[in-house]
Amino acid sequence: MPQNDVPVPSFDELLDSAQHSALHLEMRDAYGVAHESQGFADWQRTGERETDPGSAYWSAWVSLVRRTVARGVQVRRARIVSEPLSDYARYGHVGAPVNISAGEQLRYLPRRQASDIALPGNDFWLIDDRVIRWNHFTGNGGSAGGEMCDDPRVAELCATAFETVWKRAVPFDDYKV
Repeated sequence: MPQNDVPVPSFDELLDSAQHSALHLEMRDAYGVAHESQGFADWQRTGERETDPGSAYWSAWVSLVRRTVARGVQVRRARIVSEPLSDYARYGHVGAPVNISAGEQLRYLPRRQASDIALPGNDFWLIDDRVIRWNHFTGNGGSAGGEMCDDPRVAELCATAFETVWKRAVPFDDYKV
């Protein structure tokens, strides 16, 4: 069960604590987080997205992932997506090469192929198969904060769900939008 009284670390602290794996499962077709709103609006208007890993938008994340991977930690992200992709999912796909260049591995699973997978109710990060950071969102996709959990049964659910998704999912380079 989530533990409401456990402090939620920053993503820097979370990934810096990882020793061998950092798994991220994304299950929404759209997010409305504040730090992406201008870039998403610009992309919708122009079809152009910031993809410079050294840009103000990307540099902190790229630096974090690179130093995490440099320590030997495997960083994997899986996205369960409806097809055809939502505008937001297409926007994410355009930016994905930056995640990959930083050292993340990324795969996409069409939602129709996930129907028989027992999935947790929220997106999450699973660190070293033992600590979960739930990512909560509002109905419109805005951030509703994070929550930590270290219940071994819940970690096992997340690990099993992630690995099942990962095995079925299509690597980024092979996924056709």
